[in-house]
Amino acid sequence: MKQTMKGNSGYLFSIVLVAVLGGLLFGYDTAVISGAEKGLQAFFMGASDFTYTDGWHGFTCASALIGCIIGSAISGMLATRLGRKRSLILAGVLFFLSALGSMYPEFIFFQQGHPSLSLLVVFNIYRIIGGIGVGLASAICPMYIGEVSPSHIRGMLVSWNQFAIIFGQLVVYFVNFLILGSHANPVIEMINGVNAIVNPEAASWTIATGWRYMFGSEALPAGLFALLICFVPETPRYLVMIGQESKALYVLQRINGVKAAAEIIESIKSTVTEKTEKLFAYGFLCIFVGIMLSVFQQAIGINAVLYYAPRIFGDMGMDNPMVQTVIMGIVNISFTLIAVFTVEKLGRKPLLIIGSIGMGVGAIMVAITFGNNDFRMITMLGIMLYSASFMMSWGPICWVLIAEIFPNTIRGKAVAIAVAFQWIFNWIVSSTFVPMFNMHLVEGDHFGHWFTYGLYGAICILAALFVWRMVPETKGKTLEDMSRLWRK
Repeated sequence: MKQTMKGNSGYLFSIVLVAVLGGLLFGYDTAVISGAEKGLQAFFMGASDFTYTDGWHGFTCASALIGCIIGSAISGMLATRLGRKRSLILAGVLFFLSALGSMYPEFIFFQQGHPSLSLLVVFNIYRIIGGIGVGLASAICPMYIGEVSPSHIRGMLVSWNQFAIIFGQLVVYFVNFLILGSHANPVIEMINGVNAIVNPEAASWTIATGWRYMFGSEALPAGLFALLICFVPETPRYLVMIGQESKALYVLQRINGVKAAAEIIESIKSTVTEKTEKLFAYGFLCIFVGIMLSVFQQAIGINAVLYYAPRIFGDMGMDNPMVQTVIMGIVNISFTLIAVFTVEKLGRKPLLIIGSIGMGVGAIMVAITFGNNDFRMITMLGIMLYSASFMMSWGPICWVLIAEIFPNTIRGKAVAIAVAFQWIFNWIVSSTFVPMFNMHLVEGDHFGHWFTYGLYGAICILAALFVWRMVPETKGKTLEDMSRLWRK
């Protein structure tokens, strides 16, 4: 009973640790394409029934994002009808199926190693299935953590979800690097208006097999997540909403202690008397701020760097782009930890504003120096500053705010809408980056490089102004306090 009177921090951290595995899979699934895309492109270029163009490749690289939009859009409905826990189990199953299907899309219906348009369609369906899992996890993992965490450490615990996302990206960068080993990535050049593989013999293993191992490697963490999430409790706030107050009280007592649990459950009950309220019950501004946080997190352009990192470093003339990609992953992890350990001291708004300014400076450095070999190291530092500033600010803090900012009775629907906007703008940024980056006013100039990073830099400054003027500080407030804040 002594543990129950004080609350069991070990119990809290164990269930949060399982939940953040969903964040790790989120990062793993979205970044696996960075190492696999060149081998995948070369494989489907061997098809005889259609021409695998840059347009097809762009769609294939971004197809998982279609699933992410679908998954995030239905996350609110599933979180309300199935609950937070069962929705996360579903996400884990989808991750697992996608990993195996993407590794071996020929399963049953096609001959292995024979690319075709039909096989490409099936491959993209498997990637979309994984994307639905990512969309669900991206919305429900921070929601789950936010709803089980005490208010005084909620920001830090939700920030661990972003740490897990970046850690998942770093893990897959390492895994891709190890899988590739001494094998060569294919070199693809445009010859007479058609893509062609230069020296396919040198990259034959990567084209036939390497990309399959990269996608299949996700099956292990996906299966582990789907299994472990079965053993965590449902969130107390959801249990109160479905009338299971005794179960909710038991979970709260284990996490917060008997006295605090009694106070928290009364506060929850006072804000969930209506299970569903209209989306704009707390005003338009509440929803607008949540949506714009998501829009800015993507419009500042970070995923153009994360998804295409090896290609960008290769264009900069780096000898081994995968090494620079891993270094960037380590830098990202380090700066995410800064946010994790300062979010409860500094607050959400200061970190977002500082990060926006740092990103703006880094993006402008890249815009000015990209393509000039004399300033290659400055370009590299600019990319690192840009990426690191995101990781200490918009990366984790946006998810913290989305988990905190909405009142209980509209949280499921509001989070779903906000996260859907996030994935829509992720898709816009990811699909427009390569054409913008490759724009030329005259043959051989670097206009696209300047324009792309200059645009991202300008959006970073707008993001800082938006946070300063429009976003409320949520540090130290309970989730029930947010209902009172927006009522005002």
